[in-house]
Amino acid sequence: MPSDDKTENPQTPKLGKVKSTSSQMATAMELPFTFVAAVVVGGLIGYFLDQWLHTGPWLMILFGCLGFAGGILEILKRFRPTDSRGNHDQPGS
Repeated sequence: MPSDDKTENPQTPKLGKVKSTSSQMATAMELPFTFVAAVVVGGLIGYFLDQWLHTGPWLMILFGCLGFAGGILEILKRFRPTDSRGNHDQPGS
């Protein structure tokens, strides 16, 4: 009679490890689009404000830089370490 012990095949990967790896891959594929989108949206806002206010390229440059900074902050936020409950660790606490 077959044993009731359910042992896992050592060749099959653990579900947690696969999920973690696929989650990391999804994040790595998403970050460049997030960063570029922040810069493009900021630049477009500045461009249309420049067209409306006749200020030349200054608002496009300003909002493009703000989009760049926002993209960097979003990337840093995604890479911030998390505790065991999935909450982001707060610096200094």
